[in-house]
Amino acid sequence: MASNSIDFKTFNVVAPFVVADKKPVLIRGRHGIGKSEIVYQIAETLGLPIVERRASQMTEGDLMGLPSVNGDSTSWNPPDWYKLACEEAVVLFLDEIDRATIEVRQGIFELTDSRKLNGHRLHEDTVIFGAINGGEHGAQYQVGEFDPAELDRWTVFDVEPTVKDWLNWANDNVDGAVWDFINNNHNHLEHEGEFEPNKVYPSRRSWKRLSDCLVKGNLAEKASPVLYNLSCAYVGFEAGVAFNDFIENYKRVVTVEDLLVKGKVNKTKDFGINEHSAMVEKLEAEKVFHKILPQKQLTNLAKYFVSLPSEVASKLWAVMGKEGTEIENTIGLHKCKVKGQQVSEYFVKIYAG
Repeated sequence: MASNSIDFKTFNVVAPFVVADKKPVLIRGRHGIGKSEIVYQIAETLGLPIVERRASQMTEGDLMGLPSVNGDSTSWNPPDWYKLACEEAVVLFLDEIDRATIEVRQGIFELTDSRKLNGHRLHEDTVIFGAINGGEHGAQYQVGEFDPAELDRWTVFDVEPTVKDWLNWANDNVDGAVWDFINNNHNHLEHEGEFEPNKVYPSRRSWKRLSDCLVKGNLAEKASPVLYNLSCAYVGFEAGVAFNDFIENYKRVVTVEDLLVKGKVNKTKDFGINEHSAMVEKLEAEKVFHKILPQKQLTNLAKYFVSLPSEVASKLWAVMGKEGTEIENTIGLHKCKVKGQQVSEYFVKIYAG
C-alpha cells in the first residue's frame, strides 16, 4: 500500500478543493475498486454531465481531431466530445490513460497542462479527471509508467478504499444477501497480494456484477448449482464456494427487522465478536438510528445491547451517537430496563471494568 494512500471517504473531502481550482485530478488504484464510480458521483454532485473516453482505445486523431483545408492553410477540427467540453461545462473523464499510446498521452499532457488542444480551449468550468492502474500496483498491470513531467501536470490521489467504503455504497446498490455476505466476510471482498496469471479473483466490481445477475434471475434465495457456478465465474472459486455456503445457511442470518421489530435477540446468542460487529455495521448501514425508534424497538435494542461483549457495546453506542442520528434514541436506550436493571447501569459495569 502506498504510504500516502487514502480511502474514498477522505478523497470525497479533499478532491472538491482541487475541482474548485479547476486542476486535473488523477485517481490511481487497483482495478474494480470504484474509480469510475466515484467520478460519476462527483459529476452528479456538481450537477454536470460527464464525458468519458477510454484513452486506451484512442488514436491520435480521436484525441486531436482532423484537419480541414482553408485556401493555402489548414485548421484542426476537434472531435465532437472535445468540442462539447469546450462549449459547455462538463466533467471530462479520461480513463485508462496509462494504457494509451505515447501520442495520445502527449496530447493529454497539453490538455492537463494548459486546458487546450490545438488552440481549442476547454470551457472555464469543465473539470478533468483521469484514472489509471499504475503507481504502487503498476507492476501487476500491462501499463506504461508516467514520467515526472507528465505526472506533475496532475493532482494525484492513490486510492485504497476500505471495506466500509464499499459497504456504505453497496447498501443501496447490491442485493441484500451479497451485502450481508461481505459484511460478515470482509476477506472475500477483493484479493490482496500478487495475482496468479489467468485466475479469477473477486473485486468490488465483480461482486456488483454478480449481484446484478442474481437479482435479474431471482437466484439469491437459496444455494444451487446455478448459484455456485455463476459465483465462481464472477468472483473466483474460493469466494464462490464461500458465498454458496453462506446462502445455504442464509435463513439463519439475523436481519435488522428480526432484531428490532420481532425482538428475536435469542437468534444472536451464539454470535462471536465478529458476528456482533457485523450486526452493528448492518444497523448503521440501514440508518435505523436516523429516525426516532418506537419504544418497543428500543426495548428490543436494549435486550440486545446488554447481551453484547463490552467492545461491541461501545461500538454500537458510538454508532448511535454519530452525526445525523436522533439523540432521543440514545436517551431512550439509556433509560430502558432489562430484567429490572437500567441500561445505564450496564454502562457503568463496562467502563468500570
